[in-house]
Amino acid sequence: MKYYIAVASKDHIERGVEGGFMQANHGKATSLKRLRTGDGIIFYSPKRYFEKDEKCQCFTAIGEVKDEAIYQGVMAAGFNPFRRNIDFYDSKETSIIPLIDELDFIFDKKRWGFSFRFGFLEIPEKDFQFIKSKII
Repeated sequence: MKYYIAVASKDHIERGVEGGFMQANHGKATSLKRLRTGDGIIFYSPKRYFEKDEKCQCFTAIGEVKDEAIYQGVMAAGFNPFRRNIDFYDSKETSIIPLIDELDFIFDKKRWGFSFRFGFLEIPEKDFQFIKSKII
């Protein structure tokens, strides 16, 4: 079992929670291929809305990969992003700010946002369990 963080705006994550799926890196399949059934996934939202600059800086959802299926959904004409099915846990939005010093995957605590630059990252189980204890 592995543990990951996916980065997306809160409004996009809310759509995924409602539909029981996730997308990553603007709908590309590459990151999704790394996931296996039962892997843990946390969603981090640097901002509230995709097309606005309102900061969020919170963990906004958590769950586990439901199965091995990778499929394409329909978002708009010509945009069919790849998806994975997720069993989401009941959770609450939780600010990252008070948690930064405890997270091992964040190497530079002063420039902590740099850790999320690629939009999808594997994290240690210890960090996953710590965030889970705060978000659930």
